[in-house]
Amino acid sequence: MELCGDEDMAALVRQMQASDTEDLAAVDAALKRFPQDPRLHFMRGSILAGRKEPREAHAALARAVELAPDFAIARYQLGFFELTSGEVDRALSSWGPLLRLPEDAYLRKFVEGLTHLVRDEFEPALARMREGIALNRENEPLNGDIRLLMAECERAMKAGGTQGEEGEGEASDLSATSLLLGQFPGGPTRH
Repeated sequence: MELCGDEDMAALVRQMQASDTEDLAAVDAALKRFPQDPRLHFMRGSILAGRKEPREAHAALARAVELAPDFAIARYQLGFFELTSGEVDRALSSWGPLLRLPEDAYLRKFVEGLTHLVRDEFEPALARMREGIALNRENEPLNGDIRLLMAECERAMKAGGTQGEEGEGEASDLSATSLLLGQFPGGPTRH
């Protein structure tokens, strides 16, 4: 499998940062040269997700994971995209291998937190997300996304009750699904 070289990848990233209108074209051009490079499929999927082109975004993210099953951030993003598309079971399946990462892996903590969140267990979800942020020293944009989600969870908890680790209490009319599908204020980011 021939991969895009480090210099070419750095040039592509610079080009993408310089122009939001030509970023997809630049990645597509690189994919013509390196069709088996999972990083390029991941970049393409991230761009398409930001542009709200769900089918193509999902296909690109899934291709990245298919080419490189251990590409942890691509697997995380695929699962998150599936989750925010309302496909909870699919997201949990995509994330499954991430739960075998070491205990101190930030992506594992984020997945554990999101898994609690889909069960409307806000307090343990927030605890795992905090742990993940504390561990994540390599991907600050992802920490920012998680902080936005945590702020929405905290706002929801203040507005109408919480549900803890044992499932006590009611979460008002807010569910984790509504949080993730419609109320999450974060815009597209590139990880």
